[in-house]
Amino acid sequence: MMRHGFRLLLLLCLGLLPGSLVLAIQTEVPRFTLHPLEADPEGDVVLIIGGIQGDEPGGFNAASLLATEYHITRGNVWVIPNLNFPSILRRSRGINGDMNRKFLSLDARDPDFEVIQRIKQLILDKRVKLILNLHDGSGFYAPRYIDRQRNPARWGQSVIIDQEQLGEAEFGDLSRVAQRVVADVNTRIADTAHRYHVKNTRTGEGNHEMAKTLTWFASRHGKAAFGIEASKQFLTHERVYYHLNVVEAFLDLAGVEYERGFELSAAQVRERIDGNLHLSLYDHRIGLDMRNVRRRLGFFPIKQNAPLTFRASNPLLAVVGSGRQLKVRYGNRHVTVLQPQYFDYDSSLDEVLMEIDGVSQVHSLGGTVEVEDEFRVAAIEGYRVNIIGFRRAGRRDESDIDVRLRDIQRRFSVDRAGYMYRVEFYRGERFCGMVVVRFREKAVERGSRKPNG
Repeated sequence: MMRHGFRLLLLLCLGLLPGSLVLAIQTEVPRFTLHPLEADPEGDVVLIIGGIQGDEPGGFNAASLLATEYHITRGNVWVIPNLNFPSILRRSRGINGDMNRKFLSLDARDPDFEVIQRIKQLILDKRVKLILNLHDGSGFYAPRYIDRQRNPARWGQSVIIDQEQLGEAEFGDLSRVAQRVVADVNTRIADTAHRYHVKNTRTGEGNHEMAKTLTWFASRHGKAAFGIEASKQFLTHERVYYHLNVVEAFLDLAGVEYERGFELSAAQVRERIDGNLHLSLYDHRIGLDMRNVRRRLGFFPIKQNAPLTFRASNPLLAVVGSGRQLKVRYGNRHVTVLQPQYFDYDSSLDEVLMEIDGVSQVHSLGGTVEVEDEFRVAAIEGYRVNIIGFRRAGRRDESDIDVRLRDIQRRFSVDRAGYMYRVEFYRGERFCGMVVVRFREKAVERGSRKPNG
């Protein structure tokens, strides 16, 4: 994965530790990421772009699933799920103006200038033969006026072409290619009101607004490019479902073969969008499952006077800053707030010995440990253990203690259900890392309390 990044500077004047002043944190958030899915490194490429406008979650979530859930077995696909990532994270069409209107001419001082230049280079790459730009559009496009939501001025449920033909370019018979794709997709859409149409914007005939777009830039340089619009009338996962149907029809037409680990249905798409959300901080010293996380995690150990570095399982997942707190965002969605407690870090410890339900096990920091009934952390000379939410009178080091779910205050859980808890490791006052223990549901049933709802 290639990152094209900027640093979001968070000015935090927080005296959170005795004698220490945290002046600033920098969170490394990419401007966009490129995910090459290649089975033939020398062959032709289909370039798929999502998120050029940050308020169209159907497009960027569909591209994200392509990047993370599809395996290409023949041909090559390059996916950019988050072309305008800062705008996605802020739920804005474009924090610096509409990025899809910056391809005809652009002042070098424009904040998006470098991103536009980079995506132009990718479009012009000699291997790229087909470009798909994923959007969410208003209403339902119809060739003739039906009602306010179904008429020629609408965009939803359409495949967009700028003109009928594109010379000798591969896939250059734009109208024919689009009609074939639409016919293929519509055989799988039972509700006739949701079926696709081809919309020709006739950009070269004086459509000055569309002349500023990414697809017209590609067309002017001899590259076959299509816009794909899913209707904003649908929920996000339904838009993604329709997007993936259209994308797969284009891939089939281009001879690209692929595998995906889920059935292509709206329900399965929703499950995949909400699953596999994992965040790792500081070289995996901290690892968190984001799927059911609490809305706020307090006293969270953040490295002081250093950039906040993270790795995410999904290209739409990121940590951004806001005043005295760090926000985890998943595309347009708020996930959780990390309320920082600042520490110096110590990297001398990578693994810890634990006894899980009577069995000794070694676990790496940053991991999740499954527990049925109880766990115990083996003492480590020179280090101390802090089980967040657990307290034993007179003990600062909480190693060598058998701990059950009922022994931990559930308001300190990582997850809303009350099963997951942080076990942190320190060398003196320096933070070394953590593991998360996850109790199984029957441990709750055997305990004296119910989990949080």
